[in-house]
Amino acid sequence: MPLPAPNLDDRGFQDFVDDAKRLVRRRIPAWTDHNVHDPGVTLIEAVATIADQLSYRLNQVPERHYRKMLDLLGITLRPPAAARAELAFRLSAPRPEPVRVALGTRVATRRVPGEQPVSFCTLTELGIVPVQLAELRAAPAVGPEGGSELRDLGPALTAGEAAPCFSDVPKPGDQLYVGLSAPAPSCLILLRTDSEIEGIGVDPDDPPLRWEARTPTGWAACEVEQDETGGLNRPGDIVLALPHDHVATLLNGLRAGWLRAIVTEPDDGRPSYSRSPVVSRMTAACVGGRVAAAHADHVTLEVLGRAEGVAGQRFPVRRTPMLMTAEPLVVEVSAGEGWEEWTEVPDFAGSDRDDPHFLVDRSAGIVEFGPVVRLADGTVRSYGKVPPEGATVRLREYWAGGGAAGNVPTGALSVLSTAIPYVKSVTNRRPAVGGRDGESVEQAKVRAPLALRVRDRAVTAEDYEAIATEAALGAARIRCVAPAALGEPVRVLVVPDVTGFGVGRFPFDALTPDEELLRRIAAALDARRVVGVSVEVAPPHYQGVTVAVRLRARRTAAVDEVRDAALTALHRYLHPWFGGPDGAGWRFGRPVSLGDVHAALASIPGLDYVEDARLYAADPLTAVRGEASARIEIGADSLPFSYDHQAQVRP
Repeated sequence: MPLPAPNLDDRGFQDFVDDAKRLVRRRIPAWTDHNVHDPGVTLIEAVATIADQLSYRLNQVPERHYRKMLDLLGITLRPPAAARAELAFRLSAPRPEPVRVALGTRVATRRVPGEQPVSFCTLTELGIVPVQLAELRAAPAVGPEGGSELRDLGPALTAGEAAPCFSDVPKPGDQLYVGLSAPAPSCLILLRTDSEIEGIGVDPDDPPLRWEARTPTGWAACEVEQDETGGLNRPGDIVLALPHDHVATLLNGLRAGWLRAIVTEPDDGRPSYSRSPVVSRMTAACVGGRVAAAHADHVTLEVLGRAEGVAGQRFPVRRTPMLMTAEPLVVEVSAGEGWEEWTEVPDFAGSDRDDPHFLVDRSAGIVEFGPVVRLADGTVRSYGKVPPEGATVRLREYWAGGGAAGNVPTGALSVLSTAIPYVKSVTNRRPAVGGRDGESVEQAKVRAPLALRVRDRAVTAEDYEAIATEAALGAARIRCVAPAALGEPVRVLVVPDVTGFGVGRFPFDALTPDEELLRRIAAALDARRVVGVSVEVAPPHYQGVTVAVRLRARRTAAVDEVRDAALTALHRYLHPWFGGPDGAGWRFGRPVSLGDVHAALASIPGLDYVEDARLYAADPLTAVRGEASARIEIGADSLPFSYDHQAQVRP
């Protein structure tokens, strides 16, 4: 039996006639006689017969012709997107000299029989610099920027005495300042307290303490990788991950790479400090660093071949597929004793014979120079400059790789392909996200009609979403919100790829899009927006949702398994990527109701029935939870976020 032929246009004779009559009613109200005896209707039926024949012939176009039409329209397959992760390099011991992790350092997953390891490359150079404790000072709730002096703890520590870190009875806003001998951007800083520290009244697993580092734009939060002190409450180590722009600054006339610990307001009525912790000794050292990496290979100065001096010459690259990057590719052509830079362009429509332009098909890995076209009057026109015969053509640099295989889980990247002196380990503390396979031909065929309609201009909300999706390489969910009033910007909401975290619980800050992604989308929209329209590219608002359920398990089911399955089902159903009734991501503006809770729990194995279910609106940032309700409204620019679901299961 032959394979079914594709039906490119399924409209028939009667469909064309009905469409024409509907348009007549809308545009020519005076024409009221639509019966078959009317001469106008006869003309409509004659044209519909011709359209029906054209539709029939269109359906006879073979697949090869359809693909060639896509080529003529300039529609090429989109390249894959590379997953990204942050790698943490740890030293075997603090070093007195800097340790460098070069750009392009390869880190891979462990070998598994039957599978190829997944390899990542660092995107920038990492410098792990030596630091020491230079200053240790304290300030009350009104900090130094408010006029208070920093209290020096150095003399007391030198004399072997214990010095309080905060006020006698610490209050929110009290600060402990740690001055490093040098700035340590992107480094892991170890603060070691070897003496007895006697802070009283706090939960050591969740102390009311926040660490920050000084940057050119102010104080930025530090991620606490490890805290054995329980909030300066006992001897131990504190490991802080510093921001990438940590700098040395003057504070009360003292220059250092400043860090500070701030006493915060306890959450949910938890206890705060009733007495200040005291410290008699503290040291600081750099024990590692963190750097961004991508599931790709960095290729530099690749020689493509020698030019033949003819127009339209094409050169294949060695590594495919090539990835889309923020910076355009640069081709270099040998010219005498030096190299001439050639510029990448999206097409040759605006190129003249002396313009050093080239075009790249990243999916196929082809670098193409401009053609020569013979015009109707017999003359020829060159679309772009032609490299001279015998000239060497090379690519300055590019990235190749990508794909969904790069979305590896936490801790999977742990094998250094090349040993680095004094580096004992490397790992990714979060899943790698953003990896997408290249576009297939079937996906391109679906995209082609939309591309023809948009025509590279942003007018409607669908246009904005299509252009933003193309700029994001499919690694995000996009939603365009039209301005509510004249003069307000068009808002383009971006949900980053969080598929690497799975369908369960994931940190709230994972929903913050990467700055490079936002800039890339904003640049694409700015070049295509209507004059006078401003565009704002930002993440959506997230409404925290807490679900509390009391469940009854079947007699043969394990209580713990039912509880875990219920929490996983709730996180999946309210997930921004996998959630919703159709599993394609929660729809913007769709409210959350108790009916959704029952729908999420309906298919849990081992569940007998739901005894009680409650919904609470919550703030993921402040951890404040509202009253129970049967329905939580979600704004048109908002999505729900699963926050601290609770499940009680009885056998």
